[in-house]
Amino acid sequence: MPRASVADTAETARRILDVGSAHFAEHGYAAASVDDIARAAGVTRGAVYHHYTSKPLLFAAVAAAQQELLADAIVTATADSTPDAALRDGSHAFLDAITHGAAARVLLVDGPAVLSWDDWRRFDADGPAATLRAGLAEAGVAPALQEALTAALSGGMNELALWLSERPTDAAARAQAHDALDLLLDVVAPRRS
Repeated sequence: MPRASVADTAETARRILDVGSAHFAEHGYAAASVDDIARAAGVTRGAVYHHYTSKPLLFAAVAAAQQELLADAIVTATADSTPDAALRDGSHAFLDAITHGAAARVLLVDGPAVLSWDDWRRFDADGPAATLRAGLAEAGVAPALQEALTAALSGGMNELALWLSERPTDAAARAQAHDALDLLLDVVAPRRS
């Protein structure tokens, strides 16, 4: 039997990751089944374990992929932003990106439990929190306040994301969440005239 090419192997791993993302988002980690993920991806259970070793490691890979999607959304939103506007543009992009697709359930609901609180905090610190801290610095926030404000804004945006994820089709709630985020950002880093 011929061996799979590198491209075929990568495609299989990507398909398992995509199906895993959808499955974890729809069912949650506890109810997720490796057998169901394998079946939906058109592979054997052994193939899932070959690529990801265990259900927790598949979940960690899904969480990492969701973090990358968030980072991409922030980079795209801030590509043409002035340093003054980048914090605001990136924060709004984060809120929109984390409330679409699998991100909120994977990163905010199941992530802290599955990855452990400490691992989740490190995972966040290397991703969105680092980006937020850099945005605060670029917006002129005093270095002595950057850590505390990163924690406060990150927590606030995560709570807004959870609130929005309970109202996925409510346009008024989405507008309210963005207005609330603007109020928070106006206090932390007032818009310069």
